[in-house]
Amino acid sequence: MLTRRTFAAALVAALAMPTLAAAQATTPSAATIERQLEAAPRVKLRPNQRVTIREFKRRPDLRRMARSIDIQSINFAFGSAAISESQFGKIENITDALQRILRRDPGARVLIEGPTDAVGSFQSNQILSEQRAASLRRTLVREFGVPGYTLETVGYGEEFLLVQTQNENWRNRRVTLRRFDDFIR
Repeated sequence: MLTRRTFAAALVAALAMPTLAAAQATTPSAATIERQLEAAPRVKLRPNQRVTIREFKRRPDLRRMARSIDIQSINFAFGSAAISESQFGKIENITDALQRILRRDPGARVLIEGPTDAVGSFQSNQILSEQRAASLRRTLVREFGVPGYTLETVGYGEEFLLVQTQNENWRNRRVTLRRFDDFIR
């Protein structure tokens, strides 16, 4: 039986936590995305230290140094890589930021990462994460006109969880945009 104190504590806790819908609906503004991707890189590599795109994708140490932003609001349904038209308003913020960056720096390159949660096999999560990153790239190019040459994709499966759990967690089904032109040859 719930006491008044228990009920009051549960009510306060529920009001203090953002709802799943509210957390997923919050999309960074185009200005925020642009600012994150235009920030000074944490490290400036010398030309002889630069790597190929393939090496960059495989080196967490380099990726951590790159300018990046997690987009929590482009959330994928469990087991899905589909992006519905209802998500296009959120993707428009990404498009606006990328287009402004590209006007200033046509050589800018962005890696789209598509992690998953840890439910399911390692192999199925790897494939799904690759599909999610490719789905966002395809939408940005086909629906919003972002030049395809500026975007690379990679899937990391369950390798880089935000929330360390073996259970389903929507925060792990996100996309990360990472600016990498300072790191490649």
